[in-house]
Parts: sequence; structure tokens; C-alpha cells
Amino acid sequence: MAIFLPGTAEDQALGLDEMTPREIVAELDKYVVGQAAAKRAVAIALRNRTRRQKLPPDLAEEIMPKNILMIGSTGVGKTEIARRLAKLTNSPFLKVEASKFTEVGYVGRDVESIVRDLMEIAIDMVREEKLDDVEDRAELLAEERLIELLIAQGAGSAEPAATSQPPTPIDVAPDAPKEDAPPTLAIVAKSDADGMRERERLLQQLREGKLDDRMVELETRERAQPQIEVLSNSPEDMEQSGIKEMIAGMFGQRTRKRPMKVADAFEYLSQEEESRLLDMDQVIRIAVERVEDSGIVFLDEIDKIAGREGGHGPDISREGVQRDILPIVEGTTVSTKYGMVTTDHILFIAAGAFHVSKPSDLIPELQGRFPIRVELQPLTVEDFLRILTEPRASLVKQAIALLETEGLKLEFAAEALEEMARFAFQVNETTENIGARRLHTIMEKVLDEISFEAPDIVKAGAGAISDKVPALIDRLVPTPSGEPQHERVLIVDRAYVEKQVASIVKNQDLSRYIL
Repeated sequence: MAIFLPGTAEDQALGLDEMTPREIVAELDKYVVGQAAAKRAVAIALRNRTRRQKLPPDLAEEIMPKNILMIGSTGVGKTEIARRLAKLTNSPFLKVEASKFTEVGYVGRDVESIVRDLMEIAIDMVREEKLDDVEDRAELLAEERLIELLIAQGAGSAEPAATSQPPTPIDVAPDAPKEDAPPTLAIVAKSDADGMRERERLLQQLREGKLDDRMVELETRERAQPQIEVLSNSPEDMEQSGIKEMIAGMFGQRTRKRPMKVADAFEYLSQEEESRLLDMDQVIRIAVERVEDSGIVFLDEIDKIAGREGGHGPDISREGVQRDILPIVEGTTVSTKYGMVTTDHILFIAAGAFHVSKPSDLIPELQGRFPIRVELQPLTVEDFLRILTEPRASLVKQAIALLETEGLKLEFAAEALEEMARFAFQVNETTENIGARRLHTIMEKVLDEISFEAPDIVKAGAGAISDKVPALIDRLVPTPSGEPQHERVLIVDRAYVEKQVASIVKNQDLSRYIL
């Protein structure tokens, strides 16, 4: 029986068609702090994609996606915004570094592998969705096969079966003519009834878990692994042409009987039935449509390939990489092992710090394919403080949850969080600015001794095991019943943060003069 619990509107996910740009921004605010301009840009792009799908096909085909170029230093939220956007829309999402690709003649990957990797992601997404649809039916079929296997291997011999007794004359109706109701029919009828009772008994025991530890012999398939090397120019060419699958198919599959527990056999048979019920042609068709209509590619480090001809050494390949990426971005057809995939309506989000180069250093054709440009702002002390506390899986919430597994209750005083935010901002200003990633360094340094001593602190009780960590504090907290309850908590205050983190700032200042 389904039980529906009351919930707020915030807890209920909205359909993508129903989400306005304002609601998309509000959803992104739960995970990414600040950067309102970038969130507005991706929200508008996402809403335009929904609008295009509601247009007549002939007009929708002409509307190209408005690709986005994000400009900002590392750690300010560029990747996280794109990743959360893809998760929100359940779209195939791929993050690649533009510096991985090089023009022909240099070591690197072919740019068409972007589309092939995106297709693999879409195939996995659709396969998981379809497996959920056939899971219940596959389990029923697996149960039937396992029951047949148990009966065939004598699993029901523990209880005497009624079929072991010879049929008595009472099985035949006394007033029935001999030629109309031969005794053999009664024997068969009784055997079938006993067999059904035996199957029902085993099925009930199977579902109750009473047979999980019993051993059965199951015939499993294993693919032969021929020791054959195939010479190819690149792994992508070999993967696309399907040579691996063709060679494996030539050698076929061999089977062997393996003893395993009933629980493991049920899992194996369930997966086998799921594979049989899954229509891979439909999966591929849906995956191709999803990539072409809603795929998102995040091109990171695009500033690393910004540059014109005239350089020396590795620099000469930068413009070549841009020209290789250009057809994918402006729309082309790529051959994959799942068929032809067009990139006309894939949304591309490029990002780069552009400290040395600038967006105008990109070739004009590529610049024109990123009409929306957003500059992400550097993080302030207030931003760092919000990042520590506001997101659903903030660093503070993660640290508290991890130490709760040890039985240690941890709290951060408000002034301690302010001090950590100030330290993160200060170190970013005086050394390399790595954005919010600096908070990971600060948090780990603050929790270094606590994480190491946590099991001993819990065992030691009221007195701290070491003077390097704060002492446990006993206090009374209110409960829903109204009766106060004792709890023991370790509170991280400003003084402890200064003690743990001050050495980082000092060492950073010294390194600027020593190195």
C-alpha cells in the first residue's frame, strides 16, 4: 500500500516544461553560491531549448542553440553550474578539456570522440531507465527459472512429496466407467497438483529468504577472450568500426556450470532476464534523439587553445585545435558505432580563465559560435561564508556527517566559520587564486587533528584524549517530548581555527621569498 507523506512545494520536483528561468535559477542556487549572471544565461538557454521543442518541426530545425562562453578564474563555479544544469534536465552531459585535442600530426584525441563519448553516456542513461521498467518482470522470470532449477536438482526432497506414494483406487470415481476415466489420468492429475504445491512451497521459501544459503549449480555464460591484436590508427577508429565486437562474436560464448548460493544465482538470473527483455534498438534510438535534442558539452580550458598562427613549438597547434573543434560546435554529422549523430542542437558551454589570452584571440568563426558571454565574479569573504553553510551538501554539513559516523557530534561556531572564510580569501589574494577550492584546504587543516583523534575522543569520554583538540562539552538540549536530553558535543571556535590555519598563511608568505 502506497503512503503519501505531506511535503512542501520545494520538495516536489517540477517538470522541465513547467520550470521558468526564475525557478531554474532558484534550483541552481541550492548548489552554487552567487554568479547570478551565469545562472541567468544558462536558465535562458535551457528555456529556449524547451520553447524550440514546442515549435513546428520545420521552424524548430532552423533555430540553433545559443552557446555560452563563461569567463572566470578557477573555482568560481563554472563547471558546477553546467553540471547541475545537466542533472536538473536529465540531459546527457560531458565535460572535456579542450587542451586534450590536437590537430592531425600531434599526439592527442580526435575531436569527434566528444560526440562518441556523449553517446555512450546517453546509452547508459537510457539503459538504466529501461532496466527499471523491466526489473519486476525480470525478477518474476528469474524466480521461475530458479524454482525449476531447484526442483531439477532435488531441492524439494527435504519434505516428502505426495507423488512418492502410489495412487490408490479412490483416485478414480467408483461409478465411472473404466474406459471413460482410466486410472492413469488420475495419477497425472495428482502428480500435477503435487508439483504445483511443491513449486508454491519453494517459491514462498525463496521469497522469505530461507533458501538464500543453499547451493545450486547454475550454467553461466562467459565470453571467450582470444589473444588477438588488431592494428589500428587509434582506439576510437577500432571502437567505431566494431572490430572488437565482431571478433568476440566470431568466437561465440561458452558455458560452464558454477556452484553458487541461491541468492547469488537469483541476482545472476535477474540480470540475464533484464538483458533479454531490454530492447537495445529502442535504447539506441532514444539515446540518439536525446543527444541530438538535449545533449550538453562543457568545453573547459578553452583559453589554453586561444591563439593565432605565428607562434613557435607547441603554440602552432592551437589554431588547428580550434579549427578541428569548429565543425562540432557549428553542427556536423559524426559517425558512431550506434549510427550517425548530428550536433546541430547540442548546447556547448565553453569556459576559461583567460588570464593570459582573451576571448578575441579565438578564431573569428569560433567566437561567432558563442554569442552569449558571461563573466563570473571573483569570490568575496561573504561568498566563502555562504559556500561553507548554504548549499545542500556544504563542506560543513559533509564534515559533521562524516564525524557522526564515529559517534562524535561536531559543531562550528559562527565566528569560526567567519574566520575560515577570511583565511580562504586572504590566501587566495596573496597566492594563486583557486576560488572555492581553497576552502577544502582550510577545512582539512582545521579538522586534521579532530579527524585523527575522533575514535579516541569518543572512547575517552568527557576528557579530551589530546590537548590538540577542543574538549567535549556536556549540555542539555530540548527534545520533541519536552524533556531535556544530555548530549556531548565538540565545538570548533575561532581560537581553534586560528591555531590550526595560521601556519598555512605564514608558510605561504615565506615561500614567496624562499623559492
